[in-house]
Amino acid sequence: MKRVLPYIALFLFLAEIVLILVSWLMSAALPTSGVRSMLSGEGLRWFMGHFGNILATPQLSWLILGAIALGCLRCSGVFTHSSPRSYRERRALLIGGGALLVCIIAILLLTVVPHAVLLSATGDYIPSPFSYSLIPVSSFSLCVFSIVYGVIAGTFQSLRDVYDSLLYGIRWAAPCVFFYILLIQFYESLRFVFG
Repeated sequence: MKRVLPYIALFLFLAEIVLILVSWLMSAALPTSGVRSMLSGEGLRWFMGHFGNILATPQLSWLILGAIALGCLRCSGVFTHSSPRSYRERRALLIGGGALLVCIIAILLLTVVPHAVLLSATGDYIPSPFSYSLIPVSSFSLCVFSIVYGVIAGTFQSLRDVYDSLLYGIRWAAPCVFFYILLIQFYESLRFVFG
């Protein structure tokens, strides 16, 4: 799969270049078609001025937070246990599960009680601060569980180990972030040209 990824990235980059050229040709040949050129003043201003806004979506932050949580979970050793689990691992699983339960109870108290803080103004779950924070809160809860498990099980010996586990997921997800950038820019360019 790693050998194919550079070709996919190249294909997406070339697709963006082709779209830029096709938009220019179509807007010149068919000015009444509604196709906007990305090489026009409007197109260049849009591309340069909105690039950061196009990337700054909740999905990118969800991707990064999810990667951090999964990396921390993987490095904690919760999935690479001996069979049967040692006493220390069982105790770590129990205390880590307790920490996860505390996170879940806190979210429930902020959402299910009458006039809950994380509900919308009309009392709905979707859309609401709860629905917008579901991925970040889930990622945070998984990190808490993983760190507690790793510290008690002995997988994390120092603060450096915890720190490295949080960065592991970002290193693992770096190709996903790169492809996200290529895909979202191509998608938004298509919307600009034909929308």
